[in-house]
Amino acid sequence: QVQLVESGGGLVQPGGSLRLSCAASGSTFRIYAMGWYRQPPGKQRELVAAITSGGSTNYADSVKGRFTISRDNAKNTVYLQMNSLKPEDTAVYDCNAEVQIAARTVPYEYWGQGTQVTVSS
Repeated sequence: QVQLVESGGGLVQPGGSLRLSCAASGSTFRIYAMGWYRQPPGKQRELVAAITSGGSTNYADSVKGRFTISRDNAKNTVYLQMNSLKPEDTAVYDCNAEVQIAARTVPYEYWGQGTQVTVSS
């Protein structure tokens, strides 16, 4: 019904950059907040960055100044520009979106399949 398709992950050297994309499709009547989470090996999933439909953003302290979240509402897509990457950023990154599938329905959170980001020399 609602699908989130992620792209842009991969292997990068420390100090490098990656740009993740997440496009929502299906019954996307209205999308409210969108965000990126990550789960390093052996750790709990954590919020990396989030953005509201109005453009307000929130970042984890560990990525402030290095990562930038943005969205293109016309394309139902959220982006995560990751600069100055560190080995500690290595994780599975997962996109999240709060989606209302039709008028007068309750929004529900949907998740992407996850994309691997590996920062290594």
